[in-house]
Amino acid sequence: MKDINKGRENQEFEEVIDSNKGIVNFLTLHNDEIHTFEYVIESLIEVCEHDMEQAEQCTYLVHYRGKCDVKKGNFKFLSPMKKELSRRGLSVTIE
Repeated sequence: MKDINKGRENQEFEEVIDSNKGIVNFLTLHNDEIHTFEYVIESLIEVCEHDMEQAEQCTYLVHYRGKCDVKKGNFKFLSPMKKELSRRGLSVTIE
């Protein structure tokens, strides 16, 4: 049987690299002293697809250090996450 997907994986991978242009951005969550730990953890799980442990660690880093990079990727990938976290009232930037 002929593999119709042969070579597509490399093509898709190359397209991702081309759209990224070698630039890696970070979605950074900033401390706000307003939202509960539970709310921030829930938001990171739902929006950034973190598991519970990762969301908890990021939340503690934000609390104690003032900010934490919660996701990395190109701007186009991070922008919808930033928009949704902002809609939820969280302070986020893409750096």
